[in-house]
Amino acid sequence: MFQKLSPKLPNLNPLSCAAAFLSSAFLAFGLYHVHSFSGVTEGGVLGMTLLLERWARISPAVSGLVMNIACYALGFRLLGKEFIGYSAIASAGFSISYKLCEQTEPLWPWLADVPLFASLYGAVFVGAGAGVCVRIGGAPGGDDALAMSLSHLTKWKIERVYLLTDFIVLGLSLSYIPIRKIGYSVLTVLLSGQIIGWIQRIPLPKQPSG
Repeated sequence: MFQKLSPKLPNLNPLSCAAAFLSSAFLAFGLYHVHSFSGVTEGGVLGMTLLLERWARISPAVSGLVMNIACYALGFRLLGKEFIGYSAIASAGFSISYKLCEQTEPLWPWLADVPLFASLYGAVFVGAGAGVCVRIGGAPGGDDALAMSLSHLTKWKIERVYLLTDFIVLGLSLSYIPIRKIGYSVLTVLLSGQIIGWIQRIPLPKQPSG
């Protein structure tokens, strides 16, 4: 009935909304407590913002905003208004959770000295957090929106798209980051991409009709 009165609003499932919010919160928790203290870099939009800051002196606040808007716009064009609805909820979950995490001390500060463990732990948080959100049709970040859009266009498995976009950025990042650190980032990208792919193949429960 509500949808008939408001045809322009996306038809969002409440359980999927909760999943989008909580999975993005899980992702934010991992990025703060693992990635931000370990020195392991990222691919995708985040890695590109760091690259542009290094070589073009463009602030990540500016480049990140522009790239994320472009990725979400592409996702909206290809995937529809439900995608934007779930993505808005996911983005809110990520931002709120990350802000709360910033008020706390790091849980595992020793990961800064053990980048291998940081890569493994980080892959679990990124893979599971982003994977669940993407599975229900939302994107917690521009990277995920771009991967979903390219997967839709090319019909490639989404983990292959993640690997391609992340490897391009990580390869460019070799221009200023030591290859040893890039190696740990590649490990994180490989593992998180596989986890996301596994989650994408889990069938969603059928929604009750009517």
